[in-house]
Amino acid sequence: MTSLPPTSTLPTLDAEQRAQILDTLFEPCQQLHTLSVSLLREQSFPTYDSLIDAVGQQLLGLFRSNLESDQKWLEAILAAHPRLGEKKVDSEQSRKEQAQLNQGGTEEAEKLAAMNRKYEDKFPGLRYVVFVNGRSRPVIMEDMQQRIDRGDIQLEKQEAIKVGSTALVNPCSLSQVTQTNAFFCSRQKAMCDIAKDRAKKLGG
Repeated sequence: MTSLPPTSTLPTLDAEQRAQILDTLFEPCQQLHTLSVSLLREQSFPTYDSLIDAVGQQLLGLFRSNLESDQKWLEAILAAHPRLGEKKVDSEQSRKEQAQLNQGGTEEAEKLAAMNRKYEDKFPGLRYVVFVNGRSRPVIMEDMQQRIDRGDIQLEKQEAIKVGSTALVNPCSLSQVTQTNAFFCSRQKAMCDIAKDRAKKLGG
């Protein structure tokens, strides 16, 4: 998809077309289709940012659920993002976003691959998701190591589905901010912000 249709036309599109829009903004994922394709028909959105925030709220609902099935569903959606530095990436948007990461030497690429494995061993079912936004491999790998050392899988899920300009659960607004929550507040934006960046580039 080289451009996005006006949001006013989304309810008139068929299910396959709405799924394609979700694939473009996020990543191809059957679980996300099941969760969100109907949303694009049932609600009107003035902007793609508001649509993306609404999808983020659906993901938040899964995150807050006590059902193991909902957690597995969320993990499948988060895992749809390709690993950073992978040579074979199906998503055209991800290929463009990761282009800079794939320009380094072989040794650095191997280190990044090792960090991906280390992250996924630490957080089974998840993949490291971050808004790359021009950052270099060393900066990315330092961030990965910090998150591995922190070892909090719930915060990993929160950061991956951050909505809007504030966190899904905004610890920064509380009177007492723990060191972990302060770290959470300073994190780079991830999944929803990647989607918003894609929408902007595609004229949405």
